[in-house]
Amino acid sequence: MGGMPLNDMPWWRWRSNVRSALHMLSDPAFQRDVWLAGVDGYGDVTDAVYRLVEDTWLDNWSAEKYVGTIFRDSQEAALVDTAVLRVLRIMHQVGPDAPVTAYLEHEGWPDAVRAARDAHTRMATSDGEDPDTRPSTLEVLRIVTRSA
Repeated sequence: MGGMPLNDMPWWRWRSNVRSALHMLSDPAFQRDVWLAGVDGYGDVTDAVYRLVEDTWLDNWSAEKYVGTIFRDSQEAALVDTAVLRVLRIMHQVGPDAPVTAYLEHEGWPDAVRAARDAHTRMATSDGEDPDTRPSTLEVLRIVTRSA
């Protein structure tokens, strides 16, 4: 996220958190190599979901509410809404404290990953970044959201 144009969206810090969460939720190789392996510095599935909805309240209302502040357009917002709904449905079924395997083995997980990938790709591309780079650590996210 180092190349992201931080100042072009009014609520870019929230956008950064949403993008970070979607990035991790959209990458099966990352989930296997980092979350399942227990690698420090990236949080877990629950942390990613929290970043996705903590400030935005996307668990209570549509991303459309934030077009022009967090999201660039209605298409970006719609993709985020789809991802949020799919991920939250699984979280409510397995529980927020469930192990990573409960999420990854859930029958709806591939659809949630695809929805997160669609939203992540759209947001990264809109920000002029390569959606296929590896997700950044939470420390990098903290540094990026403190700067500018």
